[in-house]
Amino acid sequence: MAKDNKSKSNVCDSVRAIAEPVAESCGVEIWDVRYVKEGAEWYLRIFIDKEGGVSVDDCEAVSRAIDEPLDKLDPIKDYYILEVSSPGLERELTRPEHFDRFVGADVMVRLIRPMEVLGRDFSGVLTSHDKDTVTITDHSGENVVTINKKDAAWIKLDDFD
Repeated sequence: MAKDNKSKSNVCDSVRAIAEPVAESCGVEIWDVRYVKEGAEWYLRIFIDKEGGVSVDDCEAVSRAIDEPLDKLDPIKDYYILEVSSPGLERELTRPEHFDRFVGADVMVRLIRPMEVLGRDFSGVLTSHDKDTVTITDHSGENVVTINKKDAAWIKLDDFD
């Protein structure tokens, strides 16, 4: 059964609402929720975060604690595989609060289609954002570019400079 983006978004929103109090009780926060198909399998991925980083024990605690509420409230009717993990160092920025938190941080951007001046991949400092756009200044401070978020395949933290 194919899932459209709206139904995947609804699943993610429903799971996030269930997972947030569970994560809080485990001492972590929800970074992101994704419901994706890879091959023949559907995956529900819950990314958690906390100050100082996430441990395997944190992931296990959230995974165990979320099982019962997910089964009881049943926001996903089909079979899926649950994964709980850290968003990692190069975490993808997807929500407004992510962009708020990391204004001033180094980011990497991959565009869906290359731009004449930038190419497809570039990096710089996240200068500002709004609902639809992000503004990035290159590391020299000389070039500033504003792109539509919808034109980016991803925008991630660049923690390796």
